Amino acid sequence: MFVHRLIAELALIILTLWVQSAGIAALVAWVRHTLQDDKRQIGGIRSALLVVRLTTAVVVLHGLEILVWASFYRWRCLPSWDSAVYFSASSYSTLGCSDVSLPSDWRTLAPLESIIGVLMCGISVSLLYAILTRLINRDGDPRERITTRRAIVPNRVGGTPRDGGPQQNL
Repeated sequence: MFVHRLIAELALIILTLWVQSAGIAALVAWVRHTLQDDKRQIGGIRSALLVVRLTTAVVVLHGLEILVWASFYRWRCLPSWDSAVYFSASSYSTLGCSDVSLPSDWRTLAPLESIIGVLMCGISVSLLYAILTRLINRDGDPRERITTRRAIVPNRVGGTPRDGGPQQNL
């Protein structure tokens, strides 16, 4: 039984990673196409619409991943789709639920789905952050762009800010 459970766990993890990766790749291509077609600055309303559409797509993507796990729960562990989707969404979001439980042979799936859910949400947040940063850099004054790297160089008198000397930014 251990081998069957391990194979099922690996299959669920790999399938979740593929769904997330394909979804993120499609969203990146869509955003690139959207921003590439618009040679001028995007206004506030269009930027907000883009963020709403992107966030909605990310929520749908996570819903698909929850359905992958719920399908397995319905197939092997739980008697109804209602229970399977409820349990999967609770586990994926790390909320957990006390009124539905898996059979003892499959109990390791819940914490595993929680770990995967946190990782997939982290990937989605990083995508949203990257796109928002690109929108800010695209729409803002080039002199006020977000910089992610600052170099600290010694001043002419000697020393660095760490030594108590003044800082000179590049």
